[in-house]
Amino acid sequence: MKALTLIFIILVALLQYPLWLGKGSWLRVWELNRQITLQQEKNSALKARNETLNAEVLDLKSGRAAIEERARSELGMIKQDEVFYQVLDNSMPKTSPSAVSVEPASPVKDR
Repeated sequence: MKALTLIFIILVALLQYPLWLGKGSWLRVWELNRQITLQQEKNSALKARNETLNAEVLDLKSGRAAIEERARSELGMIKQDEVFYQVLDNSMPKTSPSAVSVEPASPVKDR
């Protein structure tokens, strides 16, 4: 009877081994689920970034307002017949009457 019990214990242990430590074990499944969750979070962040970029591309393709805004802010361009004023802040003491000077710049023509 002791031999039969020992055989059943060994048989159960052999059947449990693949379940807990084998190739498709529960530990492996839990680790893969954790990796899937992390990847889904990364994907959602990248999807939001892609949607923002797609909206910006559509705005640049369809409207001139976005193009003008970029030309003004990034390239320093102005429209024809506009006058550009650059305000310079002098870091000298305020003993002189003009602490801030205003200089008109020549208009830049669009190409």
